[in-house]
Amino acid sequence: MKLRYPLYSLIIAFVFLVFSFCVSVSEIEVPVDYSDKANWAYWEEGKGKDADLFLICPTVDMGKKGNMNMALDDEATKKSFLGALNMERGIYEDHATMYAPYYRQMTFPLYLESEEDAAPYIAIAYEDIEDAFMYYLENENDGRPFILAGFSQGAQLVLMLIENLFDDPELSDSLIAAYCIGWRITEKDLEEYPQLKMAEREDDTGVIVSFNSESVEADGSIIVPDGVRTIGINPLNWKTDSTFADKELNEGACFTDYSGSIVKEIPYLTGAYLDPGRGTLKAVDILPEEYSNSLFPDGVYHLYDYQFFFRNLEENVGKRIASWYSR
Repeated sequence: MKLRYPLYSLIIAFVFLVFSFCVSVSEIEVPVDYSDKANWAYWEEGKGKDADLFLICPTVDMGKKGNMNMALDDEATKKSFLGALNMERGIYEDHATMYAPYYRQMTFPLYLESEEDAAPYIAIAYEDIEDAFMYYLENENDGRPFILAGFSQGAQLVLMLIENLFDDPELSDSLIAAYCIGWRITEKDLEEYPQLKMAEREDDTGVIVSFNSESVEADGSIIVPDGVRTIGINPLNWKTDSTFADKELNEGACFTDYSGSIVKEIPYLTGAYLDPGRGTLKAVDILPEEYSNSLFPDGVYHLYDYQFFFRNLEENVGKRIASWYSR
């Protein structure tokens, strides 16, 4: 008789753990309902433009609660999510109707872990993005050309979309360009996924526009680790070799706030060239300590990829849309 109560307690504890596990798994496995417009940060924003924009937010959830993925009922983090989108939208909004889903993004600390350890959590983020993109295609697109765009984790997920879906020629033909800024793309990626086509000039279409900004001295980051070579294009001269672009080609660095307002604009901030070894974009006319931040070492200008080259990117979006229509 004395054994019954400890055994009973163990059974109850086991049942509770199983129940808790099932609840947590079910929460992860239940897909987000993208027919509910509350699950979109922006839906049909700026209706009537010549193209559509599917925009994916960068990482804003720092995982301070120990969570691995952002919860869609976390209203405080969703405000930051919306703010991060607003900081980028000015590059695209004059040219395209915007669609931007909320999604269970992977939290920042996982980027400090191995790709193997992070894989289950980026998979959750990707599942949401693919579901949202397919809902947009099936219910809203109606054959219009579109742009894919994202920064950081957003760029990583844009790349995954192309890898998984864009071996379909009809879908690829509708892609004006994919702005995958702030994420690495390697020769191995291109070999494994032939549908990944890198931009080679300022007006080619169906291509990926990518670069990662850093100082001349920087030799590694969590975005482009030491020993990894990424492939990109220089947004000042639209060349893919190491030809130097003078700062006179920089039409305006724009520093935006969470409302999307430009709080400071600096023409001719910096020139840049693509490093022949790392493939990264070396910004040459600024000091690392002037653009330091708490997330990355001095000289890693990841947080400023969009902002340093804002006006050049804005102009380029219009050029690629016009080029798509002129085909």
